[in-house]
Amino acid sequence: MDKKALEALLHDMSTEEKVMQLVQIPGSEYEADAEITGVERGRADEKVKRLAGSTLGIWGAQRLKNIQERYMKEHPHHIPLMFMLDVIHGHKTVLPCPLGQGAAFDPEGAEKGAAMQAYEAAEDGVHVTFSPMSDLCRDARWGRIMESTGEDKYLNSLMASAMVEGYQGGDLKDPRHMAACVKHFAAYGACEGGRDYNNTELSEHTLREHYLRAYGEAVKKKPAMVMTSFNTVNGIPATGNTFLMKKILREEFGFQGVLISDWGAVGEMVNHGYAEDKKDAALKAMNAGVDIDMCSGCYSTYLEELVKSGAVSEKMLDEAVYRVLSMKNDLGLFEDPFRGIDAEKGATVTGESRQLARETVAKSLVLLENRNGALPLRKEKNAFIGPYANTKKLQSSWAFSGDDENTVTVFEGASEVYEPDDIRFSNGCTMLDQDTVTARGKYHTDNWQEENDRLLREAVKTAEWADTVILCLGEDSTQSGEAASKTCLKLPAVQLRLLHEIKKTGKRIVTLIFTGRPLELKEVGDLSDALLICWLPGTEGGHGIMDVLTGKVSPSGRLPVSFPYTVGQEPLHYDIYSTGRPRPESGPTEFTSRYLDCENGALYPFGYGLSYTSFEYGKPELSAEKMTYEENITASVKVRNTGKVPGDATVQMYIRDLSGSRIRPVRELAGFKRISLNPGEEEEVSFVIKEEMLRFWTADGKWESEPGKFHVWLCDSSIDGEALEFRLEKS
Repeated sequence: MDKKALEALLHDMSTEEKVMQLVQIPGSEYEADAEITGVERGRADEKVKRLAGSTLGIWGAQRLKNIQERYMKEHPHHIPLMFMLDVIHGHKTVLPCPLGQGAAFDPEGAEKGAAMQAYEAAEDGVHVTFSPMSDLCRDARWGRIMESTGEDKYLNSLMASAMVEGYQGGDLKDPRHMAACVKHFAAYGACEGGRDYNNTELSEHTLREHYLRAYGEAVKKKPAMVMTSFNTVNGIPATGNTFLMKKILREEFGFQGVLISDWGAVGEMVNHGYAEDKKDAALKAMNAGVDIDMCSGCYSTYLEELVKSGAVSEKMLDEAVYRVLSMKNDLGLFEDPFRGIDAEKGATVTGESRQLARETVAKSLVLLENRNGALPLRKEKNAFIGPYANTKKLQSSWAFSGDDENTVTVFEGASEVYEPDDIRFSNGCTMLDQDTVTARGKYHTDNWQEENDRLLREAVKTAEWADTVILCLGEDSTQSGEAASKTCLKLPAVQLRLLHEIKKTGKRIVTLIFTGRPLELKEVGDLSDALLICWLPGTEGGHGIMDVLTGKVSPSGRLPVSFPYTVGQEPLHYDIYSTGRPRPESGPTEFTSRYLDCENGALYPFGYGLSYTSFEYGKPELSAEKMTYEENITASVKVRNTGKVPGDATVQMYIRDLSGSRIRPVRELAGFKRISLNPGEEEEVSFVIKEEMLRFWTADGKWESEPGKFHVWLCDSSIDGEALEFRLEKS
């Protein structure tokens, strides 16, 4: 449909029809078994069900086709319904959770993964995914850190941008792709205390310098949609925040697509104390530029009245509706309401999607400890013990459209590699402690103690038989994600008990950690010979993990978030500001910025990760000691594989501005490159340093660089490397 026809359609619609295009209702209004990702507010009346412009939480080619047929037949202008779904890290083929994908430091791989997700979801009739989540996350207490790609604004920017491109492809009309929704705008990852739905209090400097960066870069890729966040930002709910939505998102970022609220967020402005009632909430959301009200009922109940009274202008209403109609048009729904779906086929897991998932798992695994060459595993007796050793629950709580039966467990993967007589399995313990509260309610089971005593006895016998114990531990998938904020980052006590008892057998221990967030792992690392972070790996978890455990693939993942010594350090991140009394690396520490009982920095820092081989970094070099606003310089270093097996190194470049009109972080990631080297092979890695990379939000409130001295590191993690110095000068 061309622009003229679209405008004609808009002007022919009644006010009621227009309002309803801005209303989204749950898929449970059409199918009882739809996924509910928020609090239901009661059933919608028949008018809303008949005219609502979009729905969410439902998939399946045949049933979506049936719903679309019924909907269009009843709609006065036969406008198609838009189907949306949380396809966060997979639809039928589930990839590692986004935090795990961040560990791969592989934007190109993230784009391929998003394209695969889009293809599968589109086959099932889905038009829009609520992804990527571009929130900067520095607090492991926040459960939704699992949905992010970590604590670094540069890495997040690259990953979010790549995912938008992967989801949408070159043309939204292409039925193999779907629309992306960048979320949650803005600064949701900075919620106070790491508690979901909470307030965020940030200076404009911190907001712009750190928290807005990834959203802004992702918007440059022209996502069809952006979602508001639940939190308040400096005392104003994001969903009613005109500064964020109009000045930043629309004017400065140039976003021209559809702005949607998160589930119920419009109505929640009443709870915040920002809106007097739901009618007032609808008014304030419209004034902020929110085009679609997701499941609060505020627009469907009050918006028509607000328009007729003149509180909301016809012009404002038409602009919002036109954006929604344009999005449907961009998706090709007016020409093909079923968007190329094959109702008899639907989405399936394929060999190609499995291979991509398997490779992504292997890239995402982060080796934190490997004493005395405990890994790769030897050809001997290996016991796989623990609640994660043979479970198919390897995806996060946000992968609800994936099917457990498609998942390869760790023990199933091992069974394809080893002879039956060489491996054994034991659960060891329950996943959770008795009466643990999760996002899905309290875990409680009868005879919990007796069951765990029995499982422990069996596990000890299995360990005594083995040469190496592969201990598979971690948080349950319901302990991270939305509504899963925590103040304890330790493994469940029942799992730690299992670890201590296995340690008493004297056997070699390789510990695998399954998690959607950083955990306190000092005790676990001390008791283990090897420690491998597996995240929540998804469908091909068992295969990808065994590829690394057996040495078929050398681990290459790097931490996208800092792992703390203790939860008391949170929020924790590497790119801190120096104080006037920084803690020295050696010498007296009295009256310096420090903890009395803990190190300042991370137990395992951002960018850290081991390999089965070793890499030697030569002396880094700069092409010049001075650069100008027009002339770039190049930083380079030679990296050699000094080990005995091939491996991938992720060479990281960090920069520090030594002085400025605002203080600058001690280091900031400014570039990285993954390289593959055979034993003895050497490669020179170079990075071009441009003036635009040195810009920041200055004291004058501008994005500018300032002349002066800078340090640059080419290194293996955020705490390594030799600093080189250069100077930025005006021409």
